[in-house]
Amino acid sequence: MKLPGLRQIWFQLHWLIGITAGTVLVVIGLSGAVLSFHEELLDAMNPGGREVPAQAAPALTPPQLLGAVRQAFGERQVGTLTVYAAPGAAARVIFAPPKGERRGETVYLDPYSGAALPPLVGADFFEWIEELHRWLLLPREQGKTTAGVLAGGLLLLSLSGLYLRWPRRPLDWRAWFTFDTALKGRSFLWGLHSVMGTFALLMYMVLTTTGMYWAFDALRDTVDVMVGGARTAARPAAGAAAAPRVRNMARADAGAVDIAPAWAAFEQLAKDSSGWSQAILRVPSGATPSVLFTWLDADPPHDRARNRTTVRLPDGEVTQDERYAAKSQGGRFLAAIYPLHMGTYFGLPGRIAMLLASLMLPVFAVTGWMLYLDRRRKKRAVRAERAALGTVPRPDDGALPERVLLAFASQSGVAEGIALRSAAALQAAGVAVTLASLARLDAGQLRDHQRVLMVVSSFGEGGPPDMARRFAQQLSQFGDAVLSHLRYGLLALGDRNYPRFCGFGHTLDQALVAAGAQSMFPMIEVDNGDPGALAAWRHKLGVLAGAGDDRSAGLPVPEVDEVPFANWTLSARRLLNPDSIGTPLYEIELTPAHGELPSWQPGALVELLPRLHDAQSRADNLAPLAPRRYSIASVPEEGRVRLLVRQARHASGLGIASGWLTALAPQGADIALRLLRNPGFELVDGDVPCIFIGNGSGYAGLRGHLRERIARGHRRNWLLFGERQRAHDAFFMDEVAQWRTQGAIERVDLAFSRDQPTRIYVQDRLREAADTLRRWIGDGAVVYVCGSVAGMAAGVDAVLEDVLGRAALDDLIAEGRYRRDVY
Repeated sequence: MKLPGLRQIWFQLHWLIGITAGTVLVVIGLSGAVLSFHEELLDAMNPGGREVPAQAAPALTPPQLLGAVRQAFGERQVGTLTVYAAPGAAARVIFAPPKGERRGETVYLDPYSGAALPPLVGADFFEWIEELHRWLLLPREQGKTTAGVLAGGLLLLSLSGLYLRWPRRPLDWRAWFTFDTALKGRSFLWGLHSVMGTFALLMYMVLTTTGMYWAFDALRDTVDVMVGGARTAARPAAGAAAAPRVRNMARADAGAVDIAPAWAAFEQLAKDSSGWSQAILRVPSGATPSVLFTWLDADPPHDRARNRTTVRLPDGEVTQDERYAAKSQGGRFLAAIYPLHMGTYFGLPGRIAMLLASLMLPVFAVTGWMLYLDRRRKKRAVRAERAALGTVPRPDDGALPERVLLAFASQSGVAEGIALRSAAALQAAGVAVTLASLARLDAGQLRDHQRVLMVVSSFGEGGPPDMARRFAQQLSQFGDAVLSHLRYGLLALGDRNYPRFCGFGHTLDQALVAAGAQSMFPMIEVDNGDPGALAAWRHKLGVLAGAGDDRSAGLPVPEVDEVPFANWTLSARRLLNPDSIGTPLYEIELTPAHGELPSWQPGALVELLPRLHDAQSRADNLAPLAPRRYSIASVPEEGRVRLLVRQARHASGLGIASGWLTALAPQGADIALRLLRNPGFELVDGDVPCIFIGNGSGYAGLRGHLRERIARGHRRNWLLFGERQRAHDAFFMDEVAQWRTQGAIERVDLAFSRDQPTRIYVQDRLREAADTLRRWIGDGAVVYVCGSVAGMAAGVDAVLEDVLGRAALDDLIAEGRYRRDVY
């Protein structure tokens, strides 16, 4: 079993965490966004609730404020009192919590009168949001662990996302922070998802690591020790006794303590330094006659750059004075963890950055789920298509003593489809059937069967389809009478416009006869899906199944569900290579005249019916023009079908189809066309390396694959492409350059044949990269070739055989890893 590569592991990890933890991370993100500006939100909800108009009279001192609290609230024990140096800022009292509760009541006081201000509207809501953010409303310890695990999940999401989108040119900022906003569908979602992830990456690294620091005690202790700031009791000043620890809990014996000496000592100490902006007093009870001041300088570097001063009562002696400025680098680092998490370390810009990063989590979840569901939908569609074209279920081997082998050789999928339907009809009639591709058959396997049916198409000038090339090479090795036991029937598909009509069918028929096989009926030739010929095939199947004789109607083989021709509109036409020495190449855009845009898979084709302005309208009544096929160069998300059409010129004038599309049909003209699957050239499932090789208008067949793979996040793509002159024929370069900048294409090799005295073609570039080619093939790469069959495709085929060997190339074909759309 082939083990998944590192990239695939990261990819699966990214998806797994995203779809399992994504929803809860959204909750954490939204709650964090609310908390990032909750102070401003509270003030907006409570005008004047925490600030009163400044007065000329001095504000009350903490001893005076505590006196006002005792008058208003009796002897309730005060846990902390917070005062501010800014004029008009309300003081805050937090009472000691009753037994069994974690927090006491909070009251804001008028700093000039000591009167209690009205309770803040929304304060309880923000406390609930904080518990949701920190502990997910779970019991504290369970919530901490759960939140820490989720923070680790987000960290892995960030790192895996970074790995998956790492561009080929990491020093180019555009590769990280830009994408094509004109994209639609999956491509747009992926671009938005990845670029936003890049912007938010640093913030998520900070958010997750600081969150994990608080969530896991072992991690926090380890970090504290590593930075030299292990959490120990505060060291007292030299010669002073350690200050007793103050428990912030209501006590029955808590009496009023005069803190005036402590406040006087603190004011003098702060005055001798840089002043103060905020001071939090831990108010002592009668049993703990010391006041702990946690305070900020007048201009602190951040909101947790706190100093700690302890003053003993009643004499006002300073027993501890720890300044933030005197902390070690490790101590400053620990003090910065909370401001870094909230963004306050960098002031307002940092808070806005953390707000945006938090708000991005829902966007990541939505785009990630949309990408995931789209991927699942496409996988289901692929499975459904495969099921529709899959092997027919086999009955038990004991059902019939003889099993019929039904083999097929298909280039575009038509022969495979007929074989599948024929096998289904035979099995319904009680005939045991084995369905197989000629890509996996040899003479030895033919010797194991008594009866064989074959449905084969021809490719090019009467040659075998790609999947049957190895089998065709073995035909001469059959030998005389080696298949004398075999009875066979042959259905050959072709087009009479080619000189060697059904050429491979005739070659196969002659080889089987030469090997001694006996034909059950003369080979049936099918010209472009001729209904009469297919009816004759059904008759023969009926005879084979014992359902009748040659005069019977034969088996009810299901008909092909052909897509009907529909009216489309020629919406745009653009010359791509002005002043080129080659024939003109046009980009043609087509949109449905009625209804919605149908869907198609990369590699699909359009079949259209050309029309001419002259005498053709009268000739149409006698013999319609044969349909023409073109590779689709776009994906459905672009909202239109795009074709690349080379304008053909003959002695008699323009080519019929290319002339109609590129010159004769006016813009807005009706075009009769239908979309066709191209099974032999469809996109491989999974994130495996892919090599795309083409020339000229063959870029059409490669572009859809590249667009779709890039949209899926599959970035190990190698493009080899050729044209005549860079100055006039590089119509594809801007798009390819953008993909390279984004890191969506790993390698690009171009061959402009006429830009140097010695002609250089795509196959030459491929041969120059032989070592890389072997490495990619060894990694499981799939090779796609689209373009001219005579020059480029044949040359690429020869290079692959030279570099890989004939056997390895045959294996690629048999495994479906060599896919061609050549003409």
